[in-house]
Amino acid sequence: MNVRTDQLQAMIGKTIYPVYMVSGDEPLQQMESLDLIRSFLREKEFEEREVLDVDAQFDWQRLSDEAANMSLFATRRIVELRLPSAKPGRQGSQALKEYLERPPEDTVLIINAGKIDGNSKKSAWFKSVDQNGLIVQCWPVPADRLVPWLQQRFALRDMDADSDVLSYISQHVEGNLLAADQEIEKLFLLLGPGKISYADVAEAVTSQSRYSVFELVDMLLTGNKQRVIKIIAGLKAEGVVPVIINWALAKDIRLLAQASQDMSSADFFLKRSGVWQSRAIMFKSCMSRHSPRAFQMMLKRCSYIDAVSKGMIDANVWDEIETFCVRMAGSTRGASVRR
Repeated sequence: MNVRTDQLQAMIGKTIYPVYMVSGDEPLQQMESLDLIRSFLREKEFEEREVLDVDAQFDWQRLSDEAANMSLFATRRIVELRLPSAKPGRQGSQALKEYLERPPEDTVLIINAGKIDGNSKKSAWFKSVDQNGLIVQCWPVPADRLVPWLQQRFALRDMDADSDVLSYISQHVEGNLLAADQEIEKLFLLLGPGKISYADVAEAVTSQSRYSVFELVDMLLTGNKQRVIKIIAGLKAEGVVPVIINWALAKDIRLLAQASQDMSSADFFLKRSGVWQSRAIMFKSCMSRHSPRAFQMMLKRCSYIDAVSKGMIDANVWDEIETFCVRMAGSTRGASVRR
């Protein structure tokens, strides 16, 4: 059964399903949906949790083994399958189908997957999940729904933001819900509940903000390695979510990749894309240090860091971010970019 993210809270307590699937490419809704499901299962005494990370070398027999294993303490268990591509392949499809034909008692399977495409929805394994369990698909909030979404998130913290504040945040985060929620949380910590105006926000941010993700990107563009390392350390210390940093990096690298294809029209492309003239100079500085191919490789690396930040790959996300940023602040002209 399919439910929207805003329906999950009302649906979650009605029954315990043998399988839950949360998929999509919107990280905040995905994380919150997974947390809600895990919390509900903990209340129902599902105390053990086993995590299986699916990659190219994953042995699908492990899923069958987990189904056959008895709990050491005779408690209810969660088996969480992390499936970044949302495409288990032939072997995985068969393993999931067989698992759901005879789901083990006192065990719930949670599938944490990437975005499901049309072909996957027609597959036997997906239909089996749909028939046996609960599917939550997390979609980005469209631009015309972002302001109402922001109002609802402010209301959860007993805050009443005026239209200028809502406009400021919606333009600032450009649809990234995780970044938006972190901005709201920051304002709540600085200002507390109640009515807030744009003047309140401007004063609070100016007086309290020491490190900025956007300053980090500017320093990367201009090649200031020492400042880059310092900002990353500051962002880590302040508890900034790595997904937000990676989003900001990928957003500008996509522009760099496109603009660098034809340097003669780069100025026109950047202006058309809404890049201010002061930042266009920074973009051209970065393009002078890296080739178009290097930017394409950087985008692939951003995808890798995204998977690390979501726990789908076992690596230290802050180490990955720092290594990547130092390389970007440097030059790859005549050198290879780490995949």
